[in-house]
Amino acid sequence: MDLERGEILVRSGKGDKDRRAPFPASASAAFRTQVKRVERQFFRELAHGVKGAALPGALARKLPNAERELGWQWVFPASHIYVERETGVRRRHHLHETAVQRAVTTAARASGMRKRVTCHALRHSFATHLLESGCDIRTIQELLGHTRLQTTMIYSLVLNKGAMGVQSPADRL
Repeated sequence: MDLERGEILVRSGKGDKDRRAPFPASASAAFRTQVKRVERQFFRELAHGVKGAALPGALARKLPNAERELGWQWVFPASHIYVERETGVRRRHHLHETAVQRAVTTAARASGMRKRVTCHALRHSFATHLLESGCDIRTIQELLGHTRLQTTMIYSLVLNKGAMGVQSPADRL
């Protein structure tokens, strides 16, 4: 999360691709609050012998102090500490994907939605709203990480704006 650039960067996502998305300015206060909460929890646990997040690949060797730096910790940590089998080191991992999926399902039900809602539906909603706001299809293709434009074009079909999918310039007068 890069608040200064207004960007979310996801490393090694689906298909082992990196993806970027705009960070909503409306979420920055809540995000800062979450980071402060994680910071307090992290330093309290560090003082009690809980190590930081496990680093990917060879980073633990390259950056031996990084596991004790806040910048390498999970923004949304798991609710429980775990013990690594191989080393016996106590750590806190990230929030498990099923916890996020359950939260989305619970929120959908609480809002009165009757359809099945998944995290993936949020991706479709994101793309559709970008199209509705006038974002060009190539930018959406890049944000979604699609290799083929035809895959992204599927989103334009759900808008039901006619064959052209554009507004007449006369309507803007």
